[in-house]
Amino acid sequence: MFGNWFNCKEVDEFADTIVADLVKRFPPSGVGVPAKKAAERLKKTHDSIFARIEAFARAQQLNLYKKAHLGNRVKWALKEAGYPEEFVDALTYELVTVVTLVSGRRGKVSP
Repeated sequence: MFGNWFNCKEVDEFADTIVADLVKRFPPSGVGVPAKKAAERLKKTHDSIFARIEAFARAQQLNLYKKAHLGNRVKWALKEAGYPEEFVDALTYELVTVVTLVSGRRGKVSP
């Protein structure tokens, strides 16, 4: 009846690779460091990760459940990795927002 509606294997794999990449490029110890170099590294990491997130959202048909599952999986993985609560909440909120907006535009042609 629901087919692949609840199948989140690809979402889980993607979430795990995103978190692993973030931990590698910008470890939890780098959050909150006021250095200019750390801020620049965070910006580059953010841009790279969110480009991948946008591409994933365009390529996959993500229903409401899969979007929520992706956000939840990333959020808990970031918490377990030791990132501060504010960082985790902000990144997760942005991730779910981007995925929702990009997947909502799938197949629509702009005028």
